[in-house]
Amino acid sequence: MQAQQMTEASNAIDSGLRDCDLCGSGVLVTRPAAQAEGLCRLIESVGGRPVRFPTLEIRPPAEPATAVARLAEPWDFMIFVSRNAVEGALALGGDALRASAARRVAVGRATALAMQSAALPPSLVPDLGFDSEALLAMPALGAVAGRRVLIVRGEGGRALLGGTLAERGAEVGYAEVYRRAVPEVDAAVQLPGWQKALGFVTATSDEVLRNLLALVPAAAHAWLKGLPLAVLSARNAATAAGLGFARVGVAPRPGDDGMLSALCVLAREAGAGPGSRTP
Repeated sequence: MQAQQMTEASNAIDSGLRDCDLCGSGVLVTRPAAQAEGLCRLIESVGGRPVRFPTLEIRPPAEPATAVARLAEPWDFMIFVSRNAVEGALALGGDALRASAARRVAVGRATALAMQSAALPPSLVPDLGFDSEALLAMPALGAVAGRRVLIVRGEGGRALLGGTLAERGAEVGYAEVYRRAVPEVDAAVQLPGWQKALGFVTATSDEVLRNLLALVPAAAHAWLKGLPLAVLSARNAATAAGLGFARVGVAPRPGDDGMLSALCVLAREAGAGPGSRTP
């Protein structure tokens, strides 16, 4: 996929949702602070009011020297599993990345765009999907016997990708270039304002959603789970349903514009009702 095509796709909004109006409703944006601005601007563009509340912090890895050494080794493939992985790897070993002869693989469009911006264009990006399953379905990653594959990720990522590639005969290594942490914030202080203003919630990963529930007092969980929730994938939706969220909308594609589409569908299904939640 060419850079121009990816940029155009990332800016696109479903033509059927051009009349979307969030009617002044507050939308809880739970992404890490450094990644929230794009979604917040889109929410404002359709009449919503973004309420920033990051439930995940991205921090340097506990053992940066280990990650630096792994990035400098010779690999046949380097797989970047998120935008955070790209940014973390650049911070630790940008020169090694640019010098590497490995084929660069992006888990999806947002990761590919981050790589393009860093002058590290990927040679492999799934046409559909943006997770381990999408990567593993690519023919190039089906014939990896005897190849050295580095998975660039955060500490403690999913085991599916590495485990499956190892079963296919690859020598798999990991460069853990960042770690995730729960922010030290007091959601209870913000609850009264939220209960007046919020009409929607967003969550771009299972961890983001679970952290939100950990930060919000249990007494408010029933109220929170009653709000329409926009998520990034079917897997996130299954997690949300298991946690008790009643109305869940799934983004039709990755990226901020996909999340906006999910919010607009939820708003349409609610008949603009969430707008009445605003003070």
